[in-house]
Amino acid sequence: MGVAESTPDALPSGAEEQLRSGEQQLELSGGRLRRLPGAVCALSRLQKLYVSGTGLRELPEEIEELRELRILALDSNKLERLPDGLCRLPRLTRLYLGGNRLLALPADFAQLQSLRCLWIEGNFLRRFPRPLLRLAALQSLQMGDNRLRALPAELPRMTGLRGLWLYGNRFEEFPPALLRMGRLHILDLDRNRLGGFPDLHPLRALRVFSYDHNPVTGPPRVADTVFLVGEGAVERMAERDEPTPRPPPRRAARALEDEDEEDLLGGSSGSRALGPPAGSRPALEAAPGPGT
Repeated sequence: MGVAESTPDALPSGAEEQLRSGEQQLELSGGRLRRLPGAVCALSRLQKLYVSGTGLRELPEEIEELRELRILALDSNKLERLPDGLCRLPRLTRLYLGGNRLLALPADFAQLQSLRCLWIEGNFLRRFPRPLLRLAALQSLQMGDNRLRALPAELPRMTGLRGLWLYGNRFEEFPPALLRMGRLHILDLDRNRLGGFPDLHPLRALRVFSYDHNPVTGPPRVADTVFLVGEGAVERMAERDEPTPRPPPRRAARALEDEDEEDLLGGSSGSRALGPPAGSRPALEAAPGPGT
């Protein structure tokens, strides 16, 4: 539902009607909204806020007043920076920032200790944001279509990470730190510049590895339980004695938002690597993928 632009500090048209339904949820996506109105930040009981594709250019520091917020969608906007106030949302578990103009994350981003799902694809990140290394609860990290060339050696500190999407970056060599990510379930390195792979057997929990559109001559060595997507993958999986595993089904994440993130990664959910193209809302909200 589109929301027309209103006075700078008032609730946009239609917002009050949504709130009267009794749900602590506000959908402002699709309208014209360059700045989040102050009245929205005053909704202290709000739990879900969607402001996708509105042309949003800035967020007020007062966003920190949304102390009960669990889900915040700011994808497909024009944000160049995030206020420190966003880093002070103690209950935030899902944050969608894809398709903006971000060059970095605030140092205080590490305060988001409840965050379990971060989608920041389609921005201008040249370096892996170091505050993420301190997010112990983070399980899904979507960083596709950025400008990354390397990953920090400290990446294995992120012991909760189960799904990592790095497609469409600028990796020329397989990042060594990934070999110490033994708890990863999903790894997506599509559309990079990789010419080969090491033996990936150290990734004992891996279930899906996608490496399509890289200048490689064949698939990596992986356990027979790994579903491969890329050059030579079908032939490699056909050689296995066991039946070829089926790709995870595609599911829209809006229907999954109330489910536990651990269940999503440990169940039969879909993967971006096998789902619809990135850049649209359904793709953004694709479930993080399969697991144990």
